[in-house]
Amino acid sequence: MPKKGGQENFANVISDLAETQITQSDDSYLPNDQSPVANTRVFRRRWLMLLIFVLVFMMNAFQWIQFSIINNLITKYYGVESSTVDWTSLVFMVVYIPFIIPGAWIMDRLGLRVTVLLGAIGTASAAWINAVGVAPDLFYVVLIGQTVASVAQIFLLGVSPNVAAVWFGADQVSLACSIGVFGNQIGVALGFLIPPMLVHDHENPEDIGTDLRFMLYIIAGFCTALLFAVFFGFQAKPPVPPSGAQCCSAKQSSGSFSGYFTSLKKIITNHGFMLLFLSYGINVGVFYAMSTLLNQTVLLHFPGEEKNAGRIGLTIVVCGMFGSVLFGAILDKTHKFKETTLATYVCALAGMVAYTFTFQLEYIPVTFIAAGTAGFFMTGYLPVGFEFGTELTYPEPEVTSAGLLNASAQIFGIIFTLLGGWLLATYGSMVCNGFLSAALLIGFVMTFPIRSDLRRQKANRESMIVVAGGAKDNPLPVSA
Repeated sequence: MPKKGGQENFANVISDLAETQITQSDDSYLPNDQSPVANTRVFRRRWLMLLIFVLVFMMNAFQWIQFSIINNLITKYYGVESSTVDWTSLVFMVVYIPFIIPGAWIMDRLGLRVTVLLGAIGTASAAWINAVGVAPDLFYVVLIGQTVASVAQIFLLGVSPNVAAVWFGADQVSLACSIGVFGNQIGVALGFLIPPMLVHDHENPEDIGTDLRFMLYIIAGFCTALLFAVFFGFQAKPPVPPSGAQCCSAKQSSGSFSGYFTSLKKIITNHGFMLLFLSYGINVGVFYAMSTLLNQTVLLHFPGEEKNAGRIGLTIVVCGMFGSVLFGAILDKTHKFKETTLATYVCALAGMVAYTFTFQLEYIPVTFIAAGTAGFFMTGYLPVGFEFGTELTYPEPEVTSAGLLNASAQIFGIIFTLLGGWLLATYGSMVCNGFLSAALLIGFVMTFPIRSDLRRQKANRESMIVVAGGAKDNPLPVSA
């Protein structure tokens, strides 16, 4: 009997996989006459889809910071100004802004699989272009590679809520979104850690180029492997939706370009979301500026500590990873979106203020502690903001609301990085980081008027009530 059951289970898995491939391009999960909640199911393969996405997102985020964290070595090898090297990070923010609306429509129109595939193609292409650009007179090639990576970012940065909503049930969607954002944080963390470890300062600039070339070829190889993983292993969606809310949302997908703009209009006329749009942008923009200027700030107080600059960045992001998962789990358990948003925001502000003053002590272990505290709450806020935005704008596509939040972050990131860089060079780290702390205070105050209008939670509750009489003893099934 056990053997027979195992054979049947295996056959069900194969049948299930085949069914998924057939339904990947469908416009909706179910016929209109079927009850959405009665047909919801979660699949074990959802964790594989999330893992593949996390790894691709990770490598794209790695490329964002890979040159800025060794700013002094890049300036020495290529013979360019440090402010020019900053543009290897700033280009990610600049490119995102004009392309987010057409990019979001492409994501909504073509689906999750094509979106992630485009992101993987761009990330791998950028890695190889950067590897080719290792020569003292080819810094412009590096900027081209970074521009390609920034275009790929458009198809990855706002996708975490979409992966979570398409594949995960209502009781795991916030956690899944947090893990998706986790990919970005792991990439940034590795981007802080690995370049200072592999690219060393040498008297001969050619030796710096040798180290840089070695690192970039490793990155290109790994990105290529992930591209194959997406092509052969990543699926658009499960055969049936994981929640009633997702089924209803899928049926209301905009489809056409005019429909997308109708959805976009609904979102930007949502007063609560627009307040979140500004406050989220300020918080993440401060993080972008803090990360981009980290090498210069640390070396200003601790000359020759390039590796510790990378380790401080690693500390910021690793602590933020734990914060992301913790706050995602809290949201799934409590559904207190506004309260969690306020709590993470005020703690991020306190951490940034502490980070600002610790540099004056000229004692680097204290800077590690303050940076880790700021990172725990500042980057831990990312999935909280995504999920709050999805709640406020449901049933509009998650990728649209997340894309707008990211666009706000890029705008503020550009402003804060350029202005912060000027303040750092002119007045020092106290004024620069004090300015960033003041910006966080403004963002925190702007969060208070946002109404806790949790539309997706309401839709899930209402859909469960519809089938409550016949489903009391029938938990959500799990398939392969």
